[in-house]
Amino acid sequence: MALSELIEIVPLDKPVRAEITVPGSKSITNRALILAALADGEVTLTGALWSEDTQIMVECLQKLGFDIRVENDPAEFCNRTITVKGLGGKIPNAGTAEKPLELFVGNAGTAARFLSAFVCLGNGVYRLSGVARMHERPQAALFQALRELDYRVESENNKLPVKIFGEGPKKGKCRVSIEESSQFASALLLCAKIGGWETEFCGVSNWDEMPYVEMTKRMIENFPNSNFQFSIEPDSSSGSYFWAAGWLQNPNQITIQVKSWPTSLLQIDTEFPTFLKPELPEKLSRRLELGDSIMTAVILAPFSKHQVQFTDLGRLRLQESERVKALQKELTKCGVEVIDHGAKIRLEKGDGFLVMEDGTPIEMEGLDTLEVFPVKPNQLCRAEIETYNDHRMAMCFAILGLKVPGIKIKNPACVKKTFPNFFQKLAAQPPHGLGAEIWEIKNGQRTRKLSGEDLFAE
Repeated sequence: MALSELIEIVPLDKPVRAEITVPGSKSITNRALILAALADGEVTLTGALWSEDTQIMVECLQKLGFDIRVENDPAEFCNRTITVKGLGGKIPNAGTAEKPLELFVGNAGTAARFLSAFVCLGNGVYRLSGVARMHERPQAALFQALRELDYRVESENNKLPVKIFGEGPKKGKCRVSIEESSQFASALLLCAKIGGWETEFCGVSNWDEMPYVEMTKRMIENFPNSNFQFSIEPDSSSGSYFWAAGWLQNPNQITIQVKSWPTSLLQIDTEFPTFLKPELPEKLSRRLELGDSIMTAVILAPFSKHQVQFTDLGRLRLQESERVKALQKELTKCGVEVIDHGAKIRLEKGDGFLVMEDGTPIEMEGLDTLEVFPVKPNQLCRAEIETYNDHRMAMCFAILGLKVPGIKIKNPACVKKTFPNFFQKLAAQPPHGLGAEIWEIKNGQRTRKLSGEDLFAE
């Protein structure tokens, strides 16, 4: 049975001790799938995330002609063991100018960007398309870099849908701005060795500020070339929700933890628990300190004793939803005072970059700040939360619902993008879950307490 369109999270009424297993990292899984396809021989990925975004990547690679075997993982329902037969840079399948090979990437930014570079190594024509939101997200800088490498890239507005003419590896140089997305750099780096590409990156002042690019570089350095196994660690962004639930329960003694928490620091969000002192820091930066888990910290900020500033949020505006505005709007519904200091900035729909009201382009990072003010818990309001088809909005506000009565989540199934069994983890009994009550809501009333398969997002 499909997950209900509207659910209510009931606050936890007693302390919980739990150690939660979370699925593998989406960022690592989709990078590993590309590297495995480029390897010379068979590579087995263990602990790989099996969600909408990674399934899209697997399906696209299979459509391109790669032999991929997917097996269940007994340790985590939403993980898989994925074996890829790499072909050393060759791509078996391609289309023609009249009939391109169609690749549907949904709203998966990693698939859209990584595959755009990857198919250049083929010999034929490919058309990449996605959902409406993916067609709004930036691609121009990556497409321009591929053109500089002398590949033909056809797009009406430098976004998806796009037609790419693969001509195989050929040496070349390009320069790409990664101001809008670091995935442009990762896409080129993943294919650079096979492609013979020399790439210069611009748009940031300090490489230390690009943790996802550093992830890509480290994976390339450590990835096996053939007949080997590569282990994918749990997703730190997904784990942040359970650390947050523990902090909401008792900031002085967190008793909800995540099993096998990563130690490699490959993911920037692995640092999330270090910020969960009895009080959050007065400032947190998405560029320097946290990645997507900064959204989780925003949800916790109303429970601090001081206001918290979240800085460098520009890229959040160009992801699955306009996340800065979404967070402000939905928290305001709950009775929280939130100021968007980037309110004078608007998203230019035609070009996909941020500009001032007078039309002057601005730097993506450094200006956007969200300020969240403390609220007494009993002053928070019940609210029906719009998720904007954004998995992280759904999960963030579900955690808020563990503390605040009357939080209802619309379209909760959007968590399938990265964490299909998220709500099952909330409802499962400790120590493997939080034991939360989750109800189906129809016509404004609770109609059915949900459990088990009813909470799986598919």
